[in-house]
Formats: sequence, structure tokens, C-alpha cells
Amino acid sequence: MVIREIACRSILTKSGIPTVDYAVNPYVGCEHGCVYCYAVFMKRFTGHKEEWGEFVDVRINAPQVLARQLKRARPGSVTLGTVTDAYQPLERQYELTRNCLQALQPCHEFPTTVLTKSALVLRDLDVLREMPDVEVAFTITTLDDTVRDLLEPRASPIHERLEALSTLHKAGIRTWVFFGPALPVLSDNVEAVDQLFAACTEAGVARMLVDTINLKGSSWKRLSLTLKEHYPQLVDEYRQILRDPTNYTRALARTVARAADRHHISCDLAYR
Repeated sequence: MVIREIACRSILTKSGIPTVDYAVNPYVGCEHGCVYCYAVFMKRFTGHKEEWGEFVDVRINAPQVLARQLKRARPGSVTLGTVTDAYQPLERQYELTRNCLQALQPCHEFPTTVLTKSALVLRDLDVLREMPDVEVAFTITTLDDTVRDLLEPRASPIHERLEALSTLHKAGIRTWVFFGPALPVLSDNVEAVDQLFAACTEAGVARMLVDTINLKGSSWKRLSLTLKEHYPQLVDEYRQILRDPTNYTRALARTVARAADRHHISCDLAYR
């Protein structure tokens, strides 16, 4: 893993996500190394020759820059971790995300969402409790840790994410789950989706967002290599979805809607 400390001039950036006004990413790159990661496009802005998931640039002055920008920014929603995981392992050492949350703490006009795959977020429960408008969302793509270990090799095990969700819920912090991407065959069948929704409900989750998988460009190149090695029988099926995603998306929407009804959970499906 190549680690580089850099200074940034801006950290509070306008977001292209429809429901998010601002993004805050204290790190560029991510140690979690998720094979399907859509943020691989960020590599072209970094100058790194290493593969995505094998380098991290640490924006060492991110909290100070954020505090300065918040003073003159228009009010709006903020999400930490749109193209990185703000609680990747390096956060234990650098505490940039913790310090960014502390900068946001007195800013009532900036409701904040933290999106992560790491139970490390519990370290900052003291800060989260004092924030006026905050929620924590965990990405969970499967309940199968064998699949998780192949596709999300350095992210927290699934049981740790569910336990963290439960702890946050009991502490009065709003939570939700990003089931994204749903993994064709591996985690999108009726039984797997039902079990995932049941586990999330048990952890106190009342809302989920489901996203289909990105099978284009560099994301597909990385994922296809893993499929060929570990699930060669699935490569043609994934290619079919890549060629014509419409029927797949409709079927997933039906599966998700039925699970949401069964478990009385609010759910939206994001379309690509």
C-alpha cells in the first residue's frame, strides 16, 4: 500500500448526487480494495501508477480546510465518503474524519451523512451524539463473508457492520443501509435479499437504498478478472446484464419491493 500525505485547497465540494449538496472525502483512494468499486475513475486525477485499492492520498489538512469553507458555504447536506471510505483503516492513525465531524458539529445548517463499510465509525460515537443532524449509513452488499472477503477484502466483516448499526441505533443515531451494488446471482436472489432485509431490520434499520452494479469501463475490467478466477460460470451472465440491464433491473426491483413489504422497511432503488 502506497501512502502519501498531501495538502488540499478544498474539501467541501459540490456533489453530483441528486440528494447530496456537498461531498467531503478526507482521503483519495481506499484501502478496502473493493473489486467492484465505482470510484476507480478517481485514479486518473491522482498521478498514481498503482492499481486502485493499492494507494491512498491522505489530505492531511482536510479538517482545517473544511472549517474554513463552512464559514462561507451556502447551507446544504453533506456526505462523508462518496468516492472513498472515510473510515478506512488509515483513519485510526490520522483521525481526519473525526476532526471533520467536529468541524461540522456546530453547523446546524449542514445535515451530515456518513457512508462507510467500517465499524471504526463507533470510535466517534461521542462526536456523532453531539451533532444536531447526522445519520450513518453502512454499505452491505451480501451476508456471505466468503463473497465479502473476495470482493471487499479489507472492509469490516458483515457481522461487525450489523453490530455497529445496532449500537448506533440504540444510541439514538439515525441509520440506513446501502445495498449497493446488489451482486447478480451472488446476493440478489429472493432468499438472499430477504435474509439481508431481515438482518438489517433486526439491527434497527428502517430505510435501505438499493443500487444495481456498475458493469462498465474499469469497474467491469476489475470485476471480470475476479469472476473469471473464482466464479467463471457467472461471467457470461454478467456480460448479458452488461449488454441489456433492463430486464435485470426490473426483476431486482420486484424482489426488493417484496422484501421491503415483508419486513416493513422503506426502500428505494437507484437506477443506472
